[in-house]
Amino acid sequence: MADGKVGTNLTRHIYQKQMEHPEATGELTGILNQVAFAAKIVSREVNKAGLVEILGLTGMENVQGEEVQKLDDFANEVFINILGKSGHFCIIATEEEAEAITVPEGYKRGNYSIALDPLDGSSNIDFNIAIGTIFSVHRRVTEDEGEGEQDLMQPGRKIIAAGYVLYGSSTMLVVSTGDGVHGFTLDPSVGEFLQSHTDIQIPDKGNIYSINEGNYPYWTTGVRKYIDFLKEKDKASGRPYSGRYIGSMVADMHRTLLKGGIFMYPADKKDPKKPGGKLRLLYECAPFAFLVAHAGGAASTGTGPVLDVVPEDLHQRVPFFAGSKHDVSQVEWFVGKYDEDKE
Repeated sequence: MADGKVGTNLTRHIYQKQMEHPEATGELTGILNQVAFAAKIVSREVNKAGLVEILGLTGMENVQGEEVQKLDDFANEVFINILGKSGHFCIIATEEEAEAITVPEGYKRGNYSIALDPLDGSSNIDFNIAIGTIFSVHRRVTEDEGEGEQDLMQPGRKIIAAGYVLYGSSTMLVVSTGDGVHGFTLDPSVGEFLQSHTDIQIPDKGNIYSINEGNYPYWTTGVRKYIDFLKEKDKASGRPYSGRYIGSMVADMHRTLLKGGIFMYPADKKDPKKPGGKLRLLYECAPFAFLVAHAGGAASTGTGPVLDVVPEDLHQRVPFFAGSKHDVSQVEWFVGKYDEDKE
């Protein structure tokens, strides 16, 4: 959890971790610095969004069929331009693009792939609600010079680094390279991400649940029964769980990482085109599953670990339950008991 100590910057932190683990590649420092650089540019625009013509819709739809916000478009361009020319990546995928993006001609193709949601929670942009960026990095698995998606289509257990940037009352970068989960807060006076949270650990059990209850009629029996169960008095505290839902995954998961409990976006019957739910495996679920696991928590599809799901499509959607181990185990029990018929 936060220890109140601020000082070490992101570059020094990653470098120190690499010194402790000589087998680790030195490129991680460069990769995370490039992500941080792009995040600073996006943060600058987010912070003045009400003062310049960058709020509102572009009038276009992305590959998901969702209306594209101007800031969505801006963030996507920033990350693609900076990461694509960094020399670290062989291929890039973003939630906004139908196809994976190859490195521009004339620039070095690196040894890693990256998948990202450039601006999560964009429907909240116009209302000054916290939004964010989510990313995960894999090592390249292809050997030839041809372009392919194999470097992206890897399970979460093979992620080597993942994190998110939260653009809220302050801008925070939370990241793990497999050795704990650490948070860095942007100090605008010096333009640096300074360490503010060391070794974040999720409590084994929480008392907060986060889910869009407007979808209750469309959930399976197991999920509905679990939510009903959470609203009953908890035996340990004598109180029911508290419901908290912001509607921005980065904001809801940030609270869950720090306070415990469970964040959920199950599959539902609301939209036949999205039988797996709303959240994307590559851009949202796998990165957060990696972070949660390294913070001592768990992430599940309801029937098994998210980290074990092998992507079959760049924009594959999966059910998602993540947070304290106790709470995730409970929802798996309800799903297993009541959803055998898969309705």
